[in-house]
Amino acid sequence: MTEPSPAVAAAIEGELRLLDPVVRVSADVLATLLHPDFREIGTSGRLWQRDTIIAMLTQPEADPDAPPPVPLTASRMRGDQLAPDLVHLTFDTESQGLRSHRSSLWRLTGDGWLLYFHQATPFIDDPFAEV
Repeated sequence: MTEPSPAVAAAIEGELRLLDPVVRVSADVLATLLHPDFREIGTSGRLWQRDTIIAMLTQPEADPDAPPPVPLTASRMRGDQLAPDLVHLTFDTESQGLRSHRSSLWRLTGDGWLLYFHQATPFIDDPFAEV
């Protein structure tokens, strides 16, 4: 297996940070990883924007009795550099029995690699998945 390009490695590092439960509840850290024009299509089909996803993910900060963030386990992560300033990642996640296929676009900006777009599609079984 070949090593990923520096751009793909940077996007993978950013994506793994976003999967960290500690990062997911920090508005300050999320703001450093999400592009100002960030959009997401979540597992529910809902369209999220940068401000709404940060507010939703960081709600536990406001409620000390809220349950701790749930960890996401990633697998089959791979990336392709589509242009000098654009990386596409695909991977699967699992959390509490919910599995999702995921796709992310990372853009290089003056602030480094930022998540520009993300989509998650839940799945139960995928008999055609690459092993």
